[in-house]
Amino acid sequence: MPGVDSSLLGRRTAPTKRQSDQATCPFNTVHLGAAPYDPKYPYTGAQNGLPGTQEGGVQVPAPGDTAHNFTAPGPNDIRGPCPGLNAAANHNFLSHDGITTFTELVDAQQNLYNVGYDLAVTLATLGVGLDGDVVTEKLSIGCDATSRTSATGDLLGDELGLDGHNKFEGDTSLTRDDYFLTGDDHTFNGTLFGYMQNTCQGNFNRNNLALYRYQRYQQSLAENGNFYFGPKALLLYGAASFLYELFPSLGPAGSPDLATMESFFGAVSNGNGGWNHVPEQIPPNWYNRVSAYTNMDVATEIDALYLLHPVLFGGNVGVGNFDALTSFSNLISGGKLTGNAAAVQCLLYQLATENIPSSLSGVLSLPAEVITWAQGKLGPVFAGTGCPT
Repeated sequence: MPGVDSSLLGRRTAPTKRQSDQATCPFNTVHLGAAPYDPKYPYTGAQNGLPGTQEGGVQVPAPGDTAHNFTAPGPNDIRGPCPGLNAAANHNFLSHDGITTFTELVDAQQNLYNVGYDLAVTLATLGVGLDGDVVTEKLSIGCDATSRTSATGDLLGDELGLDGHNKFEGDTSLTRDDYFLTGDDHTFNGTLFGYMQNTCQGNFNRNNLALYRYQRYQQSLAENGNFYFGPKALLLYGAASFLYELFPSLGPAGSPDLATMESFFGAVSNGNGGWNHVPEQIPPNWYNRVSAYTNMDVATEIDALYLLHPVLFGGNVGVGNFDALTSFSNLISGGKLTGNAAAVQCLLYQLATENIPSSLSGVLSLPAEVITWAQGKLGPVFAGTGCPT
């Protein structure tokens, strides 16, 4: 396969376990969809999956906009590993039951966080393409809800939702366990949140989060015999950047402080040095970032976060037995990231439109229909970037 170290494809790794939990995935029989667009409260004006104004600095929820007030999830609502999407669902920018759509995802990212249209489309394409259904364009923001996301049920296989391991979600999450350690890669782990706070000391900026990402890598490397850190792991650096680029009021002009993270992660101190969990929500009197956060912006942050504490790509074949991913495309060489931010931006396109190593023993083979769908979504937003499309 061009750009992939083919020697990886014959290696043996520990047996994997099937990840599907349809039987236990919450099921809300009342699916209402996101709160409808209201011109009285336009935010960035994004609707119907189209570009908004890309102009932020807007209070969210706006005073008087009761449709986007916080509403805690019920026992039949799905929530998953992404705090930002959980908060969006809890404020009805996404369907409150946790079954969302490509269009909802594109609109919500723009209106709530002032994510740029190009990045909103990229992330929605990755989510739906890797973990959802490209025919219905539906996605569970958490567990396997194939019966509700797929037009054919599980006839063509399970659609695991964002909980699906080594698709969008991966090892070394900031506040979620590695899947093979506990079988639960989506539930908030207060111990890990405490580790992150101990490292960041109330300032969740680039330097501190880069160090914490390095610490989580070392922890997974030491503890997880099935640890895998492949090209898609760069998405974890992108997610880390959201803590200081999207979560603070006014984005990078604001403060990525502990109170902000407590609200978006749903973290509550138990008074004894530990952290409990409550539903995620937007902090009070909060404003989204002023300038849109684009594909190039997140690629720049991914590159910067990684280079502060470079680590090897690859994975464990049992604890203490690490195999490096020696090369991938023009971005990874000698087991480390060698490309610049422009190359990282192009990788975002590749992750959604090409077959990417998903473990030491294999490649995540995307169906042709998924690749064609993703190319159709991403082609327009990557036009003019210099990335091969």
